[in-house]
Amino acid sequence: MIDLGLNKNATRMLTGLIMGTIAMGCIMYGGIALLTLVLVIVFFASKEYVKILEHKGFYPSLKIILASEVLLAIIAYFQKFNLVAIALTLCSMMAFMWVLFRGRQPYIANVATTILGFVYCGWFPMHLLFLRDLHSAEFTSGLGFVVMMFTSILMTDIGCYYAGTHLGKHKLAPVISPNKTIEGSLGGAVCAMIGAVIVGWFLGLDWYISAFMGVLCTIFAQIGDLCESLIKRDAGVKDSGNTLPGHGGFLDRADSFVLTIPVMYYFCNYFIFHHTLGNNIAEFFKGLF
Repeated sequence: MIDLGLNKNATRMLTGLIMGTIAMGCIMYGGIALLTLVLVIVFFASKEYVKILEHKGFYPSLKIILASEVLLAIIAYFQKFNLVAIALTLCSMMAFMWVLFRGRQPYIANVATTILGFVYCGWFPMHLLFLRDLHSAEFTSGLGFVVMMFTSILMTDIGCYYAGTHLGKHKLAPVISPNKTIEGSLGGAVCAMIGAVIVGWFLGLDWYISAFMGVLCTIFAQIGDLCESLIKRDAGVKDSGNTLPGHGGFLDRADSFVLTIPVMYYFCNYFIFHHTLGNNIAEFFKGLF
């Protein structure tokens, strides 16, 4: 880790500012810049993931994970959503064949953690490309919704910290993450809703739709955080890495986004931009009555 000669909080803030500026610049520009950003994060997160699992005694293939992620990134960049099923099938088969020819114990765990690796560290984050490029007659792009998601997650972190510090009494998940509290979680949810409503106002969304999207973001951001904590605790690892001063590793910094990005994409795609799923659900219930 690079020593910046600053105290912990200053180092964390400086790193966060630099990361946030680069990320938002790439998101605003879109295209190849956003693809590059996603690939860099996915690359380092995947390396950290494999290192964590090796500490547990499992040996997922980093080569298979990275090769699968490159294939999925190409599909995401060119918006070939119809090729996802065949790509995931081929990548899963490669994982099985890797274990077959490598012949290293534990076989089942190595296959499973390899597949989990390119899905968790690769495919889920790749949905950011899909979300950014959404468009319809009403909305020219998904950029505003990416900003809403980032705002909701940032507000979740702020709300959880301050509410947990000043009001936290009841543990949320004492085994997985002892420092998190129910009060902190609720504080983060309230702040996320406020942030989403503010961004939604600029997008022209009804406040209750924005508030619901804020709830979605904060729920899956907090679940994503807990999921990564569960993986690290099971492996006996404190941080996923030390690449980012004051933040640990890339996986530590991206854990809140991993589940939130695909959830946000599917909700926006089927309920906001195209209303496909919403209309189908409405027709289904009409048919029942």
